Amino acid sequence: MTVPKTEADAYDRRSLHERVAADLREEIMSGDLAPGARLPSTTQLKERFSASNATVQKALHLLKDERLVVGRPGAAVTVREHRQRTMRPASYMAPAKDGEPYRWLAEATKQGGRARSELLEVAEATPPADVAAALGLTAGGTALLRRQVLFIDDEPVELVKSYYPLEIARGTAMMERRKIKGGTPTLLAELGYPPRLSVDRVSARVPTQEQYTALQLSSSLPVLRTLRVVHTDDERPVEVTVMAKAGHLYELQYEFVPE
Repeated sequence: MTVPKTEADAYDRRSLHERVAADLREEIMSGDLAPGARLPSTTQLKERFSASNATVQKALHLLKDERLVVGRPGAAVTVREHRQRTMRPASYMAPAKDGEPYRWLAEATKQGGRARSELLEVAEATPPADVAAALGLTAGGTALLRRQVLFIDDEPVELVKSYYPLEIARGTAMMERRKIKGGTPTLLAELGYPPRLSVDRVSARVPTQEQYTALQLSSSLPVLRTLRVVHTDDERPVEVTVMAKAGHLYELQYEFVPE
């Protein structure tokens, strides 16, 4: 039996300052409040949301902590420049050309800012169940893990955990704790495993402790989690990557044509 919702059930139970921040956050992400634009004054926000000065200030503090706006006491609060970035996965899947850096770095740089990566770990590991299933591993099976954080303008933007079949990775530069020229897509192509198909599964999740710390988050706003499976010839999976980025700072853009 379905119980109809009451008015109380439909009520937004978040505190008022969280609701104020949520509405302003949406206007920033949609472009209604563009980079560099001033937010409405405290007086205007108080009237709009029927809120006290303290409530408005708490909402603005949240947005400042989330790196969406900047401002000093007594000064106008403005939307930070280049905050929301649109990432286009298809643009950096292919191997880098000779002499070029890892394509994520190159594509991120095109959007402005300094992009770099920091390799945190290279080890044999038991992957999460969804990664193990994508790689076709048996229960308790291991894969090579390469874990890194990607930065733009020295701010962490993405935690990346990539897993590779050991029969492919052993004896290659992937097993070493050092960066690979052109990135692993380039090395895989050189080894005879060029990317032919990539499948993404994207979900929004509450950040784990690891993600919260690595991305220097300030609240439990969802992260965008992407599980990417890269297939080579004969639909063989050669790389499975789990990527997490702050959901309030980034969006994904997929481009395709009808078959």
